[in-house]
Amino acid sequence: MRAAFIDAKETLVVREVDIPQPGPAQVRVRIDYVGICGSDLHYYFEGANGAFVVREPLVPGHEVSGRIDLDPTGEWAPGTPVTVHPATFGTPTADLDPHLWPGGAYLGSASTWPHTQGGLAEHLLVAREMVRVLPASLPVRRAVLAEPLAVALHGLRKAGDVAGRRVLVTGSGPIGLLAVAAAVAAGAAEVTATDVLEGPLERARMLGAAHAVDVSREQLTESAYDVVLECSGVAPSISAALRAARPGGTVVQVGMVPDEARPVNIAPFISKELRYFGTFRFLDEIDRAIALLDAVPEIERVITHEIAADDAVRAFTVAKDSQASGKVIVAVWPAED
Repeated sequence: MRAAFIDAKETLVVREVDIPQPGPAQVRVRIDYVGICGSDLHYYFEGANGAFVVREPLVPGHEVSGRIDLDPTGEWAPGTPVTVHPATFGTPTADLDPHLWPGGAYLGSASTWPHTQGGLAEHLLVAREMVRVLPASLPVRRAVLAEPLAVALHGLRKAGDVAGRRVLVTGSGPIGLLAVAAAVAAGAAEVTATDVLEGPLERARMLGAAHAVDVSREQLTESAYDVVLECSGVAPSISAALRAARPGGTVVQVGMVPDEARPVNIAPFISKELRYFGTFRFLDEIDRAIALLDAVPEIERVITHEIAADDAVRAFTVAKDSQASGKVIVAVWPAED
């Protein structure tokens, strides 16, 4: 089978490797689509994602959809459409949700040694409990959005019920766009999105944002929002999120930030007695994401580019251009090849 490996910074090589054979607690999935995430971009363009350095060839990709290829138990027939929860949970720890247990792993990640290989390959072995069978009405292509949508839904879960509330989403990259769609679907009274580029702002409007604010040109209204989902991870945006939240409001940090000191003005956090939550990946929201993708087909509009696996380097380049692209997905090599 073919698989795409990141060997080092800006070095991606497609190799022929043996088709993996599932053990009794595993399933083999034939991958159809892989979404490119920010962590994938870091691995390709920098050779590392924060502290996690590529030390051996790494197959990227944790946003995947496809079909059952081989289930040793016979429960799922070949061709059954699925997506995958990409986490393997670690050592059970009291009072922690499983996605926060130490020692866990994630598909397409250099955080473990050996690295946990991802889905940019023709076949992928996963534990049975990671498999999510799709509703008959949900196309496999749209289902590739289940993992990033689950990240957005986890942020909303931390925020609490947003029905009838004013929601601000700061940063209109793919996760921010999905947060907009999720907040609209959850009944927010009004959703405002921000960015510094017109392309992402236009996509936010398309996904239901009532207002799209270019924060390089205008300031947000201070203390105007009940809930803020901060999806950029940029220090000035975090400061702006704290200013924009109303007294007693909620700010949820969805966007990842570098593990280093950055200047953030926390005076509004103190004076307004804000609730400020961190989020890390998600627990079980992928199930809600599947249901939402099935119920709201328009969410698929977040996909702006579909690029063949043989042109994967271009897919990474396009995904890095946030003005031109929303979610970029890779169409894995067709089974009939």
